[in-house]
Amino acid sequence: MSIVRPIAEHARRLPDEVALVFGERKISRRDLDQAVARLAAFIAARTSRNGAIALDLPNSPAFVVLFLATAAAGRVAQVLDRAWPDETVRAVLGERTPALVFTDRPDAHPGAVNVPSDLLLEGLIEALGAPREARRVPDPDSDLAFYIGYTSGSTAVPKGFQRTHRSWTASFAGAQQEFEVGPSDCVFSPGPFSHSLPLYALASSLHAGARFVFIRGFQARAGLRTLIEERVSVLYAVPTQLAMLIEAAEADETVCRAVRLVLSSGAKWPSPLSARFRKVFPSAVLAEFYGASELSFVTLARSDQRVPKGSVGRAFPGVSISIRAASGKKQPSGRTGLVFVESPLVFSGYAGGSEDVLRSGEAMSVGDRGYLDRAGFLYLTGRNDRLVISSGRNIQPEEVEAVLHRHAALAMCAVFGLDDEKRAQRLVALIQFKPGKSAKAADLIAHLRKVLPSYKTPSRFAVAKDWPLTASGKTDYRRLEAAWAQAGILA
Repeated sequence: MSIVRPIAEHARRLPDEVALVFGERKISRRDLDQAVARLAAFIAARTSRNGAIALDLPNSPAFVVLFLATAAAGRVAQVLDRAWPDETVRAVLGERTPALVFTDRPDAHPGAVNVPSDLLLEGLIEALGAPREARRVPDPDSDLAFYIGYTSGSTAVPKGFQRTHRSWTASFAGAQQEFEVGPSDCVFSPGPFSHSLPLYALASSLHAGARFVFIRGFQARAGLRTLIEERVSVLYAVPTQLAMLIEAAEADETVCRAVRLVLSSGAKWPSPLSARFRKVFPSAVLAEFYGASELSFVTLARSDQRVPKGSVGRAFPGVSISIRAASGKKQPSGRTGLVFVESPLVFSGYAGGSEDVLRSGEAMSVGDRGYLDRAGFLYLTGRNDRLVISSGRNIQPEEVEAVLHRHAALAMCAVFGLDDEKRAQRLVALIQFKPGKSAKAADLIAHLRKVLPSYKTPSRFAVAKDWPLTASGKTDYRRLEAAWAQAGILA
């Protein structure tokens, strides 16, 4: 079954129910289904099976319907990030040349199909010349790819990862088992569809028959207003967005009582915000996912279930986790090694054909290291690609960061290695203080030395003016050295 097949089924049962909300626009299940069917026929007639369709559009009904129609037609949607510079766009499209490009910026893509993003569905269909009465195309095979997403990159070209229909429908089944989202729910995700979490929220909501709400661009007050006015019951957001929503709600003395479930991924939820979260979302369960673009969801940690401190949770439904040595041998409980995942949710490969993941039989790893306890809870200890080798010793920056984060004055910290002639790499730390707080380098060193040996203590600290973040709100480790060059050394 494809990710879009249930859209027609929901339209037959509840044709007049609202499927999509975008500002003042409300799109019924019937209208959504008919638009997807007509545009799928239009796309299928103009492209070959499993051909690529590039979408260079902002969040809009046009984007949603073209994305769903591409999937229904058995083609692959390349979702481009609007924040990319032209050079990055050219490099990405060069990896897999699309058969069609839909854009509201025709000057950026010679030969592209112009799609003004403010068009209503009927206007969009007429502008493209799609058939008025379209015969439905056959439902695509579940093993066909339907989506190419891109990892957030800054200095390097973003890497495209491919998803099959089956990889998402399997995750829909696991999410349904955990959260029971259905027609009585209103789901909201405030991020851009160029990020996989909002796009997944869209597809999974329509698959479950829930009403889905989206906005053009994230602003905390506009997002808060949407939560209240639409009586949102399920919210998908990264921790950065959640923190901004909480801050806006506190400023307006607003409580979001209708929200029953908040789903978060992309970064670890900062525990100091938990009490504030409960005040703003008093009825909500916070469910955190650990995963990766290649692996999809790996573990789940729910606030209404016991999760040991330091753990990222238990395996998501349908996922099997093992810890293995570099040789591929499985490690016992409590032993640290590479985290391997076996599940139907994993990706089908990179768009450019590269093979950067580790494999052991059917199991796959992206280089994260950790261990499992006897109850099956996963603890992460670091990443292979962040390993620092200083004076012949291996140092996991995450271990040092975990201790630094406990210092009362710090809001953010990142530990990494700078090239050094004597040591190979010199361990340093980029930091940012909480408002009104400060500390000396000697204070931070003393704090670390209470727990860690001297070789795991950074030799220098610098205070960042602006913290380097990826588009999904995580620390952008590729930009740390550039941020260090602009930072002030802490005395």
